[in-house]
Amino acid sequence: MPIKIPKTLPAFDALGKENVFVIPSDRAAHQDIRPLKAAIVNLMPTTIDTELQLLRLLGNSPLQVDITLLHMGSHESKNAPPGHLEKFYVSAGKVLHQRFDGLIITGAPVETLDFEEVDYWDELARVIDYSSANVFSTLHICWGAQAGLFQRYGIGKIPLQKKLFGIFPHELKEGKRHTPLFRGFDDEFLAPQSRHTESDRIAARNCPALTIESETEETGLFITTARDNREIYVSGHLEYDPLTLDREYRRDISKGLPIEVPKNYYPGGDPANEPVVRWRAHAHLFFSNWLNFVYQETPFDLGEL
Repeated sequence: MPIKIPKTLPAFDALGKENVFVIPSDRAAHQDIRPLKAAIVNLMPTTIDTELQLLRLLGNSPLQVDITLLHMGSHESKNAPPGHLEKFYVSAGKVLHQRFDGLIITGAPVETLDFEEVDYWDELARVIDYSSANVFSTLHICWGAQAGLFQRYGIGKIPLQKKLFGIFPHELKEGKRHTPLFRGFDDEFLAPQSRHTESDRIAARNCPALTIESETEETGLFITTARDNREIYVSGHLEYDPLTLDREYRRDISKGLPIEVPKNYYPGGDPANEPVVRWRAHAHLFFSNWLNFVYQETPFDLGEL
């Protein structure tokens, strides 16, 4: 089954060209099934790129997923095309009376600020609190993971000496390979990282509510869970497309910002070479595993959450 999104959303045509099965709302209404209800809080400045990246992964499943796109009503976006948010998004505060099978909270380019300094922090904190009782499983990505760990467990973030930037090897903790989120994972897998800070790994280790599924000395915490996968915190960007790090690198170069060539990304470490994608399969596997876990465990009647 496909993901259900508006036919006029730019991602609809792009995904169709990739043979990702999408379905418009009018056709989905005639299918006699209960789709999974999933919401995406999109905090990234690359609004449309992020939509496409996440919807591409959510569409690689036999399940029908009804997508709701959310934005922060307390924040004025300067990056989305004019009228895009008004047409396709709902202010997060307007859905706090609803319940969802799944929720994704993306990263955001605010990691060098204290959480309380972010102009939409109070609104996002309410969404995180709301999700604990009204969403079956919430997937936090990058800064969204740091925000969730801070709001729920008081775990702060620590500045890195330099930006963690590139493609890095990861592995799962002993015995985790056959758990629902990681079925089919290889012993070692690659994932993009792009951040200036990390969640306090010592505090996370000392928090009895958290289970660290994957961490390395170089990247710190990668995947952490709580409440039997009802909370999932991913420090990296499995969803990134082939050229996302390239665009970030060239953006920072053009702004005169200090940035190193992303590690393990360009063949020979040369930005003149086209990047080779080595994380796509595990990205699809992780998101498919998440959707399958949600489908199998979520109540048929979301009122029972």
